[in-house]
Amino acid sequence: MGIKYRVNEQFFDTWSHSMAYTLGFIYADGSLEDAPYIRAKYLRVTNTDLDRIQTIKRILKSDHKIVTEEKGGNYKPRHLLRIGSHKLYDRLVKIGVTPRKSLVMIFPDVPNAYFGSFVRGYFDGDGCAYLEIRPTGRPKRLLTVFTSGSKVFLEALHFRLEACAGIKGRGLYRHGSTKGTYQLRYSSEDSIRLFKLMYKLPLQKGLFLQRKYDIFTRYFKLHSSMPLARLKFGGLMVKG
Repeated sequence: MGIKYRVNEQFFDTWSHSMAYTLGFIYADGSLEDAPYIRAKYLRVTNTDLDRIQTIKRILKSDHKIVTEEKGGNYKPRHLLRIGSHKLYDRLVKIGVTPRKSLVMIFPDVPNAYFGSFVRGYFDGDGCAYLEIRPTGRPKRLLTVFTSGSKVFLEALHFRLEACAGIKGRGLYRHGSTKGTYQLRYSSEDSIRLFKLMYKLPLQKGLFLQRKYDIFTRYFKLHSSMPLARLKFGGLMVKG
């Protein structure tokens, strides 16, 4: 009989900010693995940021090992947390996560109170923010991007962002460098709305990727010499 590792199998039974964040991250960088030949079911979470995988492990109260996979060349190593649990697997399927989810992801029914945490989790996995700087050193544009292989998922995310936070963007784009991949892109004013949605205070320790958060705050600081708590863009007040 194999080693029995500890994990909180009831974690996804009740909505909370940590549950919504973790679910969002799984939608981005997680997958479900069914291994009927050994009667096993697994949750797999992988990312190049070891800190994120360690955070997910801590939140799930798991003592499963994290394995580092070296890709070679210019690729960053990926860190994998693989959790064997029929209960977690079945609960995630019920929520909407599916095996081979990349093309057929079903957007989960996230309560409005936890929607920002879900979006932040997905953003930390498959989102990015870019800050374009003018030659003068002043910020030109802040761009926020969400990427997925599932067109249906991004369409649902786009609709929900507009309905819940007035974040309209410019619709869906096919990502030119990667076949079968789509993106939602948001320019400066919508990016500020996303910041307000994703990083609504109080933030729980560890439930955000610092380097992505810092791109937003750098934009605010470069845009004005005023304290962050008083910044205002296009009628939008950003509170630190």
